[in-house]
Amino acid sequence: MNLTEHYNKLYKESIGEISSDNYEIDPMLHAENDQRFGMSLLIKPPMAVKNEIQKFLEELKSIEPDQYYYPNSDIHITVISVVSCYDGLKLSNLNVPEYIELIEKSLENAQHMTINCKGITASPSCIMIQGFIEGNGLNEIRDNLRRNFKDSNLEQSIDERYLIQTAHATVFRFSEQLKEKEEFLALVDKYRNHDFGTFKVNTMELSYNDWYHREGLVTKLHEFKMANTDVKTQRA
Repeated sequence: MNLTEHYNKLYKESIGEISSDNYEIDPMLHAENDQRFGMSLLIKPPMAVKNEIQKFLEELKSIEPDQYYYPNSDIHITVISVVSCYDGLKLSNLNVPEYIELIEKSLENAQHMTINCKGITASPSCIMIQGFIEGNGLNEIRDNLRRNFKDSNLEQSIDERYLIQTAHATVFRFSEQLKEKEEFLALVDKYRNHDFGTFKVNTMELSYNDWYHREGLVTKLHEFKMANTDVKTQRA
C-alpha cells in the first residue's frame, strides 16, 4: 500500500463530507453504560511527539472546545486489534498468558521500526495523525500475528472490522455539531503536512481496553521490549 496516496484519498473524501455536514457524531462518547471492551497490541508514541500533537489539539480546542480530544495518556497507534471491542467482553474470560506467548512468537524476528508522525488525515468521525513506517517491519509483524492467531484456538477478531495497514493515531472525535466549521477546517488544513516528530519503536503494549483507550479503563497486560532484532518482554 502507498500510504501517502491512501492518506490523501481519505483526507480529500472525509473533508468533503465534513464540509457538507455529513460527519458522524459518536453517540457513545459520553455514555455511562458503555461496556465495549477488547484487546489490542499498541505502540505508544514518546512524550515529545504527543506534546507536539497537543499543540495542534489545543488550537482546535480554542475553536471547538466541546468536541472530544484525546489526552496524551490515550494516544496510541494500533499494531493490531486482537479482539475488537464488543459489549460484555470480560478480562477474566481471556487466557492472557497464552496471548502473550503467541505474540512473543510473532515478534521473534521483528526488525527495528521508525515511525514518522507527519501530517493529518481524517474520516467522517475523527481526525488522525498520519504515521509513516520506515521499512516493512510493521507489516511483517501484522502478517505473523494474523497467521499465528489463525492457527490458534484463542478468541480473536483480527481484520473483521477492517484490514489495518496504516500507522495512524486517532486524536479527535466529533461529539456534537461544529459551531465554527470554516475556522475548524482552515486549522485542520494548516496542519495537513505538519511534522509531529519521528521516533524509534522500542516497545509494544498489550492492553485490555475500552473503545477509546481511556487511561482509567485500560488494563496494561504486558509490555514487549524491542532491542536490535531481539524481542525481550517485561511483565506488566
